[in-house]
Amino acid sequence: MKIAIIGATGRVGKDIVREALMREHEVVAIVRNRSKLPSDVEANITVVERQILDLTPHDFIGVDVVINAFGAAQGEEHLYVEFGKHFITLLEGTNTHLITVAGAGNLFVDSDKKRRLLEEERFPKIYLQTALNQLQNLQDLRNSNVKWTFISSSEILDPSGPRTGHYIKGKDHVLYNSQLNSYVSYADFAVAVVDIAEKNDHIQERITVASENITSAS
Repeated sequence: MKIAIIGATGRVGKDIVREALMREHEVVAIVRNRSKLPSDVEANITVVERQILDLTPHDFIGVDVVINAFGAAQGEEHLYVEFGKHFITLLEGTNTHLITVAGAGNLFVDSDKKRRLLEEERFPKIYLQTALNQLQNLQDLRNSNVKWTFISSSEILDPSGPRTGHYIKGKDHVLYNSQLNSYVSYADFAVAVVDIAEKNDHIQERITVASENITSAS
C-alpha cells in the first residue's frame, strides 16, 4: 500500500511513518523541511519537500491513503481549516482515503452530545483554537464527498508511552481505559491510524481510541 503522510516530521507523524514502514508499506513523506526527518527513516521513504498549499493532484497519483498529521503552531491554528479544505479539493472525486488525525477537544463529554471537551474547565486554554479549528475541519469533511476518516486522540496523548498494539475504539465521546483515564500513547495512536489505512474502514466516520497507561500496559 502506498501511504502519503502529511506532517511526517511532527510528533505524531514520526510515529505513523515508523509504524507504516514496520508494516512494509510504501511511504511518501510530505514535509516542509526534510532536514527534520531522522536519517534512518529518510533512507527508506520517498520525500516530497513542499508547502501544503502548493500540493497538486499530481502529488497523489498512485497513493492509496493520505494521512493528514499536520500540526499547526500556536497562532496559526486557522491552518487546520485552510489546509483541510485544500485536501478536500485535491481528493474530491477520487478513491483515495483521507485520514485526518486530531486531538480530543472536539469529542463530546455528555450523552446528549451537547457539550464538548473543549468547553470543559479542565481543557487547556492554550489548545482551544486548535480544537475549534479541528472541529471545523471535521464539519467540512462531513459536508464533502471525500472518502474520509477523522480520528481523535484521547485526552492524554503520551509521547513516551509504549507500543502495546492494543487499543479500544469509540465514536463521538471521550473514551476511557480500564483505569478510567482518557489515555493513548503516541505509538498506539499510530497503530490505530495505520490499522484504519490497511482495513479501509470507518469511512465517513469520526472515531477515537484509547490504550492502557504505561504502568498497566503489557
